Amino acid sequence: MALPPAAPPKRIRLSRAERLRHLIDISWRVVREEGTDALTLPRLAQVAGVAKPVVYDHFGTRNGLLAKLYQDFDLRQTAVIDAALAVSGPTLTDKATVIAASYVDCVLTQGREMPGILSALAGSPELERIKKDYQLAFIEKCREILAPFAGGRGMGNAGFWAMLGAADALSQAAASADIMPEEAKAELSEIIMSMTGRQS
Repeated sequence: MALPPAAPPKRIRLSRAERLRHLIDISWRVVREEGTDALTLPRLAQVAGVAKPVVYDHFGTRNGLLAKLYQDFDLRQTAVIDAALAVSGPTLTDKATVIAASYVDCVLTQGREMPGILSALAGSPELERIKKDYQLAFIEKCREILAPFAGGRGMGNAGFWAMLGAADALSQAAASADIMPEEAKAELSEIIMSMTGRQS
């Protein structure tokens, strides 16, 4: 089914940042309604109602567009976790619950879109590096949050990678309705607490 153009009114001149935001939002819409394979720069220009050079100027290549979508997802995920942590309680249970719930909720917000984006990321060494950079940033955030509960030695890198793997697997299982979201959050929270407690 063809998506109708979703361009803003022609009289409104968007700033570069506003135009980028608009194109990213339209990109998510294309992925959600047509699938990741349908998201090309010409298709984005068509649906957004802009000239192709506008899209190429913002993203350069399809890989550039996919990288921006992954960055957009990561920024929102980070903002959700930071906001939840700011009002969370001080215990390990509080922190683990926030990390688990925020991670799962962010994946669920994107529904079926993220697996396609992640699959496309895996096909390019450049995009795989971007993904790994964001994974490392998430691990460092968790290391900082959980350090007060991990004893003198702290939690090793293997534990954090295991935690991240569990977070991805449980979130995707919830997104595909194999398990309930609350089950995913509860299990991930238990995993985080268990791995942290082992180091105490």
